[in-house]
Amino acid sequence: MSKLKLYQNERLDFLRKQEDPLADQAVGELMRQPEIISQINQWTEIPDTLPSNFTPSLQEFFLEYKQELTDQEKEILKQGQSFFNKQGDIYLAMLGFYSLPYCYAFANGAEVLVRSNRIVNESGKRLGETAKFLLEVFRPGAFLNSGEAFFICAKIRLIHAFSRYFIHHYSKDWKEEFGQPINQEDLLGTNLAFSLLVLRGMRKIGISISKRESEQILGYWKILGKLMGIQTDYWPDNNKEAFELEKLIRLRHMRNSKAGEILIRSLLSYYEQNQREAFLKGKSESLVSFMIGKEASSALGIQTESIFTSEIIGAIFQFLGWKNYAGKKSHARFIQEFEEGYFQQFGEKVRIQLPERKRS
Repeated sequence: MSKLKLYQNERLDFLRKQEDPLADQAVGELMRQPEIISQINQWTEIPDTLPSNFTPSLQEFFLEYKQELTDQEKEILKQGQSFFNKQGDIYLAMLGFYSLPYCYAFANGAEVLVRSNRIVNESGKRLGETAKFLLEVFRPGAFLNSGEAFFICAKIRLIHAFSRYFIHHYSKDWKEEFGQPINQEDLLGTNLAFSLLVLRGMRKIGISISKRESEQILGYWKILGKLMGIQTDYWPDNNKEAFELEKLIRLRHMRNSKAGEILIRSLLSYYEQNQREAFLKGKSESLVSFMIGKEASSALGIQTESIFTSEIIGAIFQFLGWKNYAGKKSHARFIQEFEEGYFQQFGEKVRIQLPERKRS
């Protein structure tokens, strides 16, 4: 049955008021027992037997990740991982130059992000954590042969709940018009940015993506969305539904905001400071502008006329792929280059951790 009838303003208005009760209850318990946060941060995956000091809310949250995958889900995971194994470098590039900037153009959602000092002041580390998340959930055998990817999704879900907790308890300038922080509509929009828009960006630079491949990626992100607390009843099952849902969210929320401008300037500054290719120095804004288009560029207050074309960008990414991988792309190569580059830049390994708070 088509989900197009779900994509109405009244229904999305409802989703803006919805958060993630299971994760929010778990974070409430963690705030009361902060020593458990340190305990969780020591894990590499969710243990089969949960510690005896976990409250019922924490038990319920983590037990949700012990449910068996269906045969259909297993096949979708295998197909998605095969796709990433071939296109992972471009996927990550689209994340940085298309998906994230595009998200910043959505004014109400940007209000959550701009309240994170790490996103504004440590753009590189925050971008690295997002790349690490993608590399882990698309790792060959992820969810199928080990439990590490389940744990990564659980941590991201809890990090979202921590953000909601801090805004509810400490932000004095949060407005009702923003909706609930990291609400269900914004979660759907972010997942679309990491799936539909990535593929849209690939096509924009001349990479051929079949209808079957794009719907496999949508199916992959439905599984990820469920693991991260998204109400997947609204998640699109095909390209038409994805197109219509993204269009409606864009019409509802894409507009200029101070928050969006702060976020994009921070990101562009990071790109310029760390650009390794001399021929791209000084061109980060133009590259992002080309990828996200005139409407989103205008919403972010950046230049709307790009010096690039599809052919030029396609040639640049083709050259960088040859330079970095010499025609031998694979997930193992992607993660090796990413981890080496991150360590060289920051002098540490990238880790996705829950925020720890010490008792006073």
